[in-house]
Amino acid sequence: IKNKNMSKAISQVPFAINEPVRTYEPGSDEVKSLIATYKKMWKEKSAIPMIINGKEVKSEEKVNISSPQDHQHDLGYYYKGTMANVDEAINTALAAKEKWNNLGWEQRAAIFLKAADLIAGPYRDRLNAATMIGQSKNVHQAEIDTACEFIDFLRFNVEFMTEMYSEQPVSDTGIWNRSEYRPLEGFCFAVTPFNFTAIAGNLPSCMAMMGNVVVWKPSDKQVLSAKVLMDVFMEAGLPAGVINMIFTDGKETAEKVMSHPDFAGLHFTGSTKVFQGMWKMIGNNIDLFKTYPRIVGETGGKDFVVAHSSANVEAVATGLVRGAFEYQGQKCSAASRAYIPKSIWNDVKNVMESQLKTIKMGSPEDPSNFVNAVIDKNSFEKCKGYIERAEKSTDAEIIFGGKCDDSKGWFVEPTVILTTNPKYESVCEEIFGPILSIYVYEDQDWTETLKLVDETSPYSLTGAVFAQDRYAIAEAYKALENASGNFYINDKPTGAVVGQQPFGGARASGTNDKAGSKMNLMRWVSVRSIKETFVSPKDYKYPYLG
Repeated sequence: IKNKNMSKAISQVPFAINEPVRTYEPGSDEVKSLIATYKKMWKEKSAIPMIINGKEVKSEEKVNISSPQDHQHDLGYYYKGTMANVDEAINTALAAKEKWNNLGWEQRAAIFLKAADLIAGPYRDRLNAATMIGQSKNVHQAEIDTACEFIDFLRFNVEFMTEMYSEQPVSDTGIWNRSEYRPLEGFCFAVTPFNFTAIAGNLPSCMAMMGNVVVWKPSDKQVLSAKVLMDVFMEAGLPAGVINMIFTDGKETAEKVMSHPDFAGLHFTGSTKVFQGMWKMIGNNIDLFKTYPRIVGETGGKDFVVAHSSANVEAVATGLVRGAFEYQGQKCSAASRAYIPKSIWNDVKNVMESQLKTIKMGSPEDPSNFVNAVIDKNSFEKCKGYIERAEKSTDAEIIFGGKCDDSKGWFVEPTVILTTNPKYESVCEEIFGPILSIYVYEDQDWTETLKLVDETSPYSLTGAVFAQDRYAIAEAYKALENASGNFYINDKPTGAVVGQQPFGGARASGTNDKAGSKMNLMRWVSVRSIKETFVSPKDYKYPYLG
């Protein structure tokens, strides 16, 4: 295929700014419109196909879809694929590769800029409502994730892509040096989680934006919004075969993908254990691949808040309530362990108590519900187990919340465990639910407590320090430099914004390739250095030979 799309201009893309967050104030037109869309979609029975080569693909096996806030309500089903569908998706992607590679970068940019505008406008309510129904997010959590963050990923990634392309080496006299940012040779594999629709959209799309072709396996808990994302990509003009969405068994799919000679990259968000298993699989198969695959993963956290005796009490309490209980704690960035000095603990506790008393829990259909359901039965049972063990423990007690109700939906009350043991299980282990563990330390043990924060968890994703004393902030800043990839001073450890706080962590939290930055996009290209000499030498002899 000859490249007929060579640029005849050095195009400037629209300047990226963060999408304004709608407030959905009670009685506003925007909240009325969103809830009306929610109610309409709630009544619909979906039959969600895979999308391979731009076409709907159905299968023999149908899997029912239910909502976390009402597990008996029938939302329809999705078609579960087989390994033949995985083969088809891989072959389709590889067949689409040459034409997609040869498309000018401006054409690729236009597709994803159009996708951003479609989400900002005509698809906003539908995508938000699908997330609210399928993933149990309230109006605010859906808006900041599904609409704003994904729009930001698309617009900023286009800007980052053009910045990257413009980074060029210096040239010497008589020589022109260039860098070309080629897509990876082969196909890429995106594996996305249930908890952020923006992540589900970004992982495959950022690879495709750089000229790669993608096999995308979304979480089976996120199929409603995944379908809408695919609708957006297709309406935006993404060519058939560039992103192929499959609903297949995770382990079998990974084994098939990661033994294919043309496998070139993995973009993953999910559990540490699954990611480590995939890494081992890639290592074991390393002699099969045409190229060394790129491996990018973000895998969870056990995120901390540490308060100093100089901290503002209301700021600490609010940071804990928001950081731990927004989206039911189902964020890899959620505050799940806190260290509070004895001198301010009673005041922090009282403010938290007054705030928690006003929190409403229930379906996202009622926008006044701050807390909704956890994602599924497994999550519910896991949370319930931690609560029941804390109730029986001699070194832990439940001071707020603790009630669980699965009669209609998977509802777990915002729960605070107070422990005298800084290595108690709920302080150390990732729970991924609305459970916050607090350890109260003696004020004079501030420095030792920072060491404890650093050493307690294998993760290193997010963390926060609250203090007014600048020496204390500086000490925490240094002592905890490896304990989190995103560090917050006097703010909750959640809510990273694309372009403002590039997101990712190290240690057991992943490869820290910073989604929402140019650093992540660099992983999805293979650079070719080009040297052109204008007047070539005609004799092998250098001057030193005389």
